[in-house]
Amino acid sequence: MTTLTKEIKKEEKKVPVRGMMDNVMEQFESAANQIKLHPNIKKILSITNNEIIVNFPVKMDNGDVEVFTGYRVQHNNALGPYKGGLRYHPTVDIDAARALAMWMTWKTSLAGLPYGGGKGGIKLDPSKYSQSELERITRRFTYALADNIGPEHDIPAPDVNTNSQTMAWMADTYMSTRPPAQRSANQHVVTGKPAGSGGLEGRDRATGYGVYLSIKFWAEKNAQILTDKKFIVQGFGNVGYWAAYFLEQDGAKLVAVQDANGSIQNPKGIKVEDLYNYSQINEGSIVNFPQAQPVDNDKFFGLDCDICIPAALGNQITKDNASKIKAQLIAEGANGPTNVEGEKILLKRGITIIPDILCNSGGVVGSYFEWLQNRNGELWQLNEVMAKLDKKLKESFDKVYDYSRQEGIDMRTAAYCIAIQRIERAYVQRGIFP
Repeated sequence: MTTLTKEIKKEEKKVPVRGMMDNVMEQFESAANQIKLHPNIKKILSITNNEIIVNFPVKMDNGDVEVFTGYRVQHNNALGPYKGGLRYHPTVDIDAARALAMWMTWKTSLAGLPYGGGKGGIKLDPSKYSQSELERITRRFTYALADNIGPEHDIPAPDVNTNSQTMAWMADTYMSTRPPAQRSANQHVVTGKPAGSGGLEGRDRATGYGVYLSIKFWAEKNAQILTDKKFIVQGFGNVGYWAAYFLEQDGAKLVAVQDANGSIQNPKGIKVEDLYNYSQINEGSIVNFPQAQPVDNDKFFGLDCDICIPAALGNQITKDNASKIKAQLIAEGANGPTNVEGEKILLKRGITIIPDILCNSGGVVGSYFEWLQNRNGELWQLNEVMAKLDKKLKESFDKVYDYSRQEGIDMRTAAYCIAIQRIERAYVQRGIFP
């Protein structure tokens, strides 16, 4: 069972303080009021454009047929094709997909990409299915979505419990449904593919690298250095690992990690690569790592550190634990890890939050590079990908940081204001059809 699957099981047992849609709408309202968003445009952005629900049968290894429910929500495409991940998650539903799709609209707009926001997935627990069953489920889901996705219309990517293999199956299925002469021209229907199948070198680390860069840029703005800064990471999957890897390279010290199985700490420091190698032979779990001590899960966010990186699931920092946090900086590697009540407590305490739509946008920027690479028939090298990521994310960070200082507002509200204003300009310039 993977770490992500165990995180899902843990999340199922929780009753969130509030739904993700409640959070995203309150954040949207706050920014809309700040910029005095036109009421007509506010109406448009408050709802989704399309919501697709597909029920499809798949034959299991034992010959039985199971019927699965898949979702794809397309929030807004004023700036370009819908873009966003697909997750395989037991609690995937239309409400969560709406919230995540809306976040993607703000994220792509903030990053200055020619994309809108979409999100979706299949309601299932992938640990219960074999690899061959997951392949058939993925291919059948792709076929069921049909022309609701497309390289110039809606471009899915990996998310919770999906990966480059999932995207390779999707791309192959979609391309196989096109006329032979058009197949290679549709390779960019999804991003996050394996490097050997049209993927981008560096896409695997793009999100975590972006989290690291956001922290680095913040430190530079505040005349601080990362050397010997203590940081904790919740979630040691792809994002948490790479963020920790790059921070360690810059001299920072990982002192605690939490995953769905438990929490560990070592005030003297945990070697990132050693922990990663251990987790690979321990079913993805960090528990019982020899060079660290166990710590109670409910004490994790209260551990002594300078930087906290929530990189697991949503609704992790709430009014129940925000007052215990000792970090001066929260860098949101996950989508929606801090809910509205928790954020109010953190801001009142003078703690800075680098918001998810800025902090973890390295993934969608990397996806954009892959999309361009496929579209133009090019192959980019790792060093140029990382340099392009650095430049793009620096531009975004500077915009948000400077705006927040000029307006005297927190970074999340600033990020939302910039993202929404860009979409507003598109509607004002183009008008509403007819």
